[in-house]
Amino acid sequence: MQRLPISDSVRGLLMRLDDCWLLADHALVGGRVAAQGELILRYGISILGKPQFTIVPDLVVADRGEMLIGEAAWQFIIERGHLFPRADVCGRFEDGADEMLFLKQLDLALPFAVYVYADAADVKPLARIDGLVARDASAFPERLLAHLPNYSRLADWRADD
Repeated sequence: MQRLPISDSVRGLLMRLDDCWLLADHALVGGRVAAQGELILRYGISILGKPQFTIVPDLVVADRGEMLIGEAAWQFIIERGHLFPRADVCGRFEDGADEMLFLKQLDLALPFAVYVYADAADVKPLARIDGLVARDASAFPERLLAHLPNYSRLADWRADD
């Protein structure tokens, strides 16, 4: 079965500013643009006991062999994962390395990491995003807004930093 990570597509700029990676809907003063235009977002789940490592799931094999990808796999992990601790979760680490873990090895209580990719075919992200600065956040997916601090102005981000 083809593997497919949960992804959201956004239009924006990936910017490096003060040692942080920010997604923005406009150029940020003092920031360096690393990528712009159509960007792919994916979400990483921390490894239990090793929060510095996250996996971006792209295939779940449930206890009875049911195989799930994309949105179905994500919903299974989030909504029913606690019922199937031995389910296999395949995916990629931040460095692009392929991995397979038991679902019980994932820490669903920690905030999810948000990664940005230049292309849907990429396995290694451009960056892990630290925040969103958008004048109009409604243009961004709900999942992103739920898992990433977002600010309407750069000054708000700086005040929170």
